[in-house]
Amino acid sequence: MDTATRSYRRYVLFILTLVYVFNFVDRQILVILQEPIKAELGLSDTQLGLLTGFAFAIFYVIIGIPIARWADVGNRRNIVSLAIVVWSGMTAISGLAQNYVQLLLARIGVGVGEAGASPPSHSMISDYYAPEERGAAMSIYSMGLYIGILVGLLLGGWLSDKIGWRMAFFAVGLPGILMAVVVRYTLKEPPRGGTTMVSDPNVGERYTFKETLSYLWGSVAFRNASLAAGFCAFAGYSSLTFTPSFLIRSHGMSVSEVGLALGLIIGISGVIGALSGGFLADKFGKKDMRWYMWVPGIGVFIGLPFSLLALNLESLNATLACIFIGNIFMSCYLGPTVAIAHHLVKPSMRATTSAILYFILNIVGLGCGPVVTGMVSDYLAPEFGVESLRYALMFSSFVVLIATAQYLRSGSALAKHSDEERSEGTEEVTA
Repeated sequence: MDTATRSYRRYVLFILTLVYVFNFVDRQILVILQEPIKAELGLSDTQLGLLTGFAFAIFYVIIGIPIARWADVGNRRNIVSLAIVVWSGMTAISGLAQNYVQLLLARIGVGVGEAGASPPSHSMISDYYAPEERGAAMSIYSMGLYIGILVGLLLGGWLSDKIGWRMAFFAVGLPGILMAVVVRYTLKEPPRGGTTMVSDPNVGERYTFKETLSYLWGSVAFRNASLAAGFCAFAGYSSLTFTPSFLIRSHGMSVSEVGLALGLIIGISGVIGALSGGFLADKFGKKDMRWYMWVPGIGVFIGLPFSLLALNLESLNATLACIFIGNIFMSCYLGPTVAIAHHLVKPSMRATTSAILYFILNIVGLGCGPVVTGMVSDYLAPEFGVESLRYALMFSSFVVLIATAQYLRSGSALAKHSDEERSEGTEEVTA
């Protein structure tokens, strides 16, 4: 049943998507600033990978699970509002860092705050939108990632040139406090299972973390989908972290030029890809649920050749064009993956399910991707010099082949799950 008017549901989705934009502006700002930070603090590519990858991800995912458990029983709106205050404040504090350890601790603080954003938001969206609309709704939310990248790269590159990297952190961090106020005082906490039939006996039931984890571990579809998303994120976060440095080192672009070009390219292509993935999954998934896994699986596979071309073409314009096309296909996976994860579980498991999904996604993707890519680049540097990053990024791109195979396996398991649901429904009608 409907929990709110259509216009208000759209407003909630808009605000939560805007929160995700702020999330990724504050996260992505480090990427465009990392070359001047590297020069001032004397960092290696491995250390940069740790800043944007593992050190950030490990706290993000560990804190995310207890916050998600809180969101499954508490007020999700208030949790999101508090989370914004924490990560925005820690982003601003990043500008005060005098050495690597201080900057690392500040970015860990950003990760702790951002852990409280997506799981509660996903849960709220699923209570405002019915299952057949959820793929599109989650993809609209997911496009906040790419808008955040666009704003972060554009704004970060410009601010770096105008006021320096330290003041840039303050400029993007402090406005988040206003966003927290908007969330707290304009969003309403929806009833759990708001888009689930009242007759469903599982709507009000609560589950422990162990029960939820056991439920998900028993789902072959979820296991494969979450691993597939993790390998997509491995390639994606590696690219997001080091493509700016690649363009600066191998194509001679300035920080502000990279911010403008890459911000527009990643932002626009990411929005196109995220929206297309969700809408196509909803459209074809009405007839066959496997399309929720086939769409991202096929998408990232098609994107691979463009990613490889972007790393090997001499022409800067051709390189940027391939990045644009490749990122459209590489951006289609997250919305359908979250939608199917929520379809597989009970309403009061959704926030925890998102946290577990993001745990896997971020440990494999954000935690390992940038660090491994940075280590490969440092290992190859004595032989290839500044071009070592080109080959490290090629290595990380091939990981999407594993993701494609996992999505296909998940689709096969999803077909069996749908058959079981239909069988259970027939038995209930007969009874």
